[in-house]
Amino acid sequence: MQMKSTTSPSATKAQVIRFIIVGVLATGLQYGVYLALVSILPRFAPSLANTVAYAVSFVFNYIASTRFTFRVRSTAKRGAGFVLSHVVNYVLQTLLLALFLHLGIPKHFALIPVFAICVPTNFILVRFFLTGILH
Repeated sequence: MQMKSTTSPSATKAQVIRFIIVGVLATGLQYGVYLALVSILPRFAPSLANTVAYAVSFVFNYIASTRFTFRVRSTAKRGAGFVLSHVVNYVLQTLLLALFLHLGIPKHFALIPVFAICVPTNFILVRFFLTGILH
């Protein structure tokens, strides 16, 4: 089940819709794990909680992105690209989380603006590394 590398508007729209579905699930999973860690373990630093939550979400996201969103076969090259895109995304999330916490946003809400910035960036990176399509 391999999708052709196409940039037709309907193919792009379908990928965006599937990305949104997977993204909502992965983001919800990440946010849920993050909230559980910072709530249950009050001394759990927000950045460490986000790291653990990101790792859990990452595994789900890779499987769902290859099989459902972009419908491509998982290969070492695609896996490496996915990891690279998520390293960039994770670093961006970590920096933005620190910034928003520094600006006084409560730790329970600080990931929300982070997601607003990082999710669109991640779509572009993941799409490129899994399909070779940049736009």
